Amino acid sequence: MKVPLLDLKRQYATIRQEIDGAIREVVESQVFIKGPKVAELEAKVAEYCGTKRAVGVASGTDALLLSLMAYGIGRGDEVITTPYTFFATAGSVARLGAVPVFVDVERATYNLDPALVEAAVTPRTKAIIPVHLYGQCVDMDPLMEIAAKHGLVVIEDACQSIGSEYKGKRAGAIGHVGCFSFFPSKNLGAYGDGGMVTTNDPAIADKLVSLREHGQTEKYFYWTVGANSRLDSLQAAILLVKLRHLDAWSDGRSRNAERYNARFAGTAVGTPHREPHCRHIYNQYMVRVRERDALEAHLKANGIGCALYYPMPLHLQTCFKDLGYKEGDLPESEAAARETLSIPVFTELTTEELDYVADTVLAFRGRA
Repeated sequence: MKVPLLDLKRQYATIRQEIDGAIREVVESQVFIKGPKVAELEAKVAEYCGTKRAVGVASGTDALLLSLMAYGIGRGDEVITTPYTFFATAGSVARLGAVPVFVDVERATYNLDPALVEAAVTPRTKAIIPVHLYGQCVDMDPLMEIAAKHGLVVIEDACQSIGSEYKGKRAGAIGHVGCFSFFPSKNLGAYGDGGMVTTNDPAIADKLVSLREHGQTEKYFYWTVGANSRLDSLQAAILLVKLRHLDAWSDGRSRNAERYNARFAGTAVGTPHREPHCRHIYNQYMVRVRERDALEAHLKANGIGCALYYPMPLHLQTCFKDLGYKEGDLPESEAAARETLSIPVFTELTTEELDYVADTVLAFRGRA
């Protein structure tokens, strides 16, 4: 049996008529930039996340970058974040001449450890970027308290976590802004790149609208240098269709995760930890074993798709060597990078496929 890590063709088969109709509507309108579909998606994402505004942008990376720009973060400023995340989180900080300050993660959740954050605050600190990794929110209450105490901006990197919840609040509605990615493999994925920023601050939302169009205030007049970072109408139309199905898909991933959890219970296979006050949407399902690379080879040899997420944490990347970090500085991030592996969890998996994956993982553990 072959089981892919993700099969978007199966998802498309369930919504083909809706998607094809939405694309046809945009093509017939010939309105590809901005337009009513983008505005409608912004309104629906804001409603879904529980914020006053949402601003469509070209990617999750741009959502982070423009959010930092909207708050005036630039050269010499420090931004506290996690090293165990996709590159865009810290890369967006560095692109503006600001300095990423890496703080270690919690062992159980792989999320930024709030207990370590305040010690990293200096007079140059301007923001914190918590990353809601793999579909579960960071413990946000203590982070928001630290931010209020020191006058810091909190930019939620929710690129893997649309629909996840923390104490009844949705990701993207807890900090000052929330950043989302619609990369095709996300739980809410476009058919290309796309992103969104959510906020309850209308002034920041207006800045973001300007920044995504080169800093324009009115046609051909600019208050700052922005970017060309618009979400296009085709992607918005596709996302409007998919948004209607998002909660059902997330619930399906959760059911699949629970099946794995039951199969791996009492074994040496580490499974995702879900905090009781959180809704986990399982953008990825991560197993943890000491012989991670051997397990990866074993799964691939048996036709099972799997993936390494972040095999080298950001503080050890060559491009950040001037920051002065060394191996051993952030041990939980380094251990997670060595020991974790993503296995298939997408909604359309069959029971037989889930059990085949679990059986294959357990067979490896029995051999090891």
